[in-house]
Amino acid sequence: MTSYSDQLSDQNEEPPHQTPFDRFLDGIAHLCIIVSGILLVFLIVTFGWLVFGRYVLNDTPTWVEQSSLLIVVYITCLGAAAGVRNNTHLSIDFVREGLPALPREIMRYIADFCVAAFGGFMAWQGWLLVMDNLSRAIPMIGLSESWRATPLAICGLLMVLFSGVNIAQRLMKYGRK
Repeated sequence: MTSYSDQLSDQNEEPPHQTPFDRFLDGIAHLCIIVSGILLVFLIVTFGWLVFGRYVLNDTPTWVEQSSLLIVVYITCLGAAAGVRNNTHLSIDFVREGLPALPREIMRYIADFCVAAFGGFMAWQGWLLVMDNLSRAIPMIGLSESWRATPLAICGLLMVLFSGVNIAQRLMKYGRK
């Protein structure tokens, strides 16, 4: 049984035989993190503008609330998708990691299948929301309501992709042994 510090060092090391497809997926996850970071900075700046407008100019910018709600959805969804790829998403694994090797691996497959199923459902329902809300406008900012559902569809697709690749890579790794 490995220690927690061994597991952390294993997670931080890049696999020695990373394929171009792995680098591509890592690039997508990295792009999700970059976009989330930029949107987080924009969110902070807009709230600064809100406070300045409200208390200094005595003229509250009304668009900040709706734009911040939209931005938070993008930050959350893109960050969640990247978390699936980087295996940094929230998980409770002390039970799984205390088990012998075979049940532990079975639980990893089950977890990946559950994430993929949830991602597929999220992509499907997100797409339905996108299509149903094309003609509705978000109050105060005038964008289509579909912009709120788009990150659900994108995140769901990425979660299915990343989980599917995790499952396939694990299967290939055990096929080589």
